[in-house]
Amino acid sequence: MEFRIALAEDNAVNRNTFMQKLKVSGRMELVFVARNGNECLEQLKGLSHTGLPEVIFMDLEMPELDGIETIRIAKSLYPHIQFIVLTVFDDDAKIFEAIRAGASGYILKHEPAAVLEAAVVEVLQTGGAPMSPAIARKALQLLSRATSPAQEITTTQEIPVNITEREQQILQHMVSGWDAKRIAVELQVSVLTIRKHIANIYDKLHVNSRAQVISLAHKNKWLKG
Repeated sequence: MEFRIALAEDNAVNRNTFMQKLKVSGRMELVFVARNGNECLEQLKGLSHTGLPEVIFMDLEMPELDGIETIRIAKSLYPHIQFIVLTVFDDDAKIFEAIRAGASGYILKHEPAAVLEAAVVEVLQTGGAPMSPAIARKALQLLSRATSPAQEITTTQEIPVNITEREQQILQHMVSGWDAKRIAVELQVSVLTIRKHIANIYDKLHVNSRAQVISLAHKNKWLKG
C-alpha cells in the first residue's frame, strides 16, 4: 500500500535528501514538492479531490508564506489532509503554534526514512501524533506549563502577514456581509478598486469565493465580525 504525500521545503539540499529517503521507503508516493507556502497552496488548488496528498510534510521557515500560516490556511480548506512538521528546531513557541495551526506531528529533519514512514502510518491509520523524542519532551513541558495557573500560555491566530492594512479593512466589511459597492462608498474609492482588492485577497488566501474568505476569517478568528 502506497501513501500519497507532498513536501513543502525551501532548501534544495533538504528537498533532495527527503526524496532519497522516499526511495528507501518505497511506500510513499510523492504527489508534489513546493518551495514555499504559497506554492504549496497553489499546488493543492490545482488537484482533484482524489489526487490530493494524504499527508504533507511541512517546513516551518519558508519565504513568502511560512509553514505555520500554510498549515492554518490549508487545514481550513482541506481538513482531511494531515500535516507533519519537518524542522531542525525544537523551539517552544513554534511547537505550540504548529499544533494550534493543525499539525498532526512534529519530526526533526535528520530522522531516517523508517521514521518518516512510521509517522505517516501513525497519523493515517491510528490517528496518532508522531513526534521525535526531543520534540515530545518539549511538548510535555509545554503541556505542564499550560496547565499551571502560574504560567498560562496564550496564543492568537493572526491574519496572514501578506494581507495589507487596506485589505484587512475590506476583509472586515466582507465578513460583515457588505458588497463591493457598499465597501467602496464607505472607503470613498471606486467599486473597481474594491474588486481589485478582493481579487488580491482571494489570491493571497488561495480561495475562490467570498464564502471561503468569510469561513477562514471566522474559523481562525482573524477579525471581529
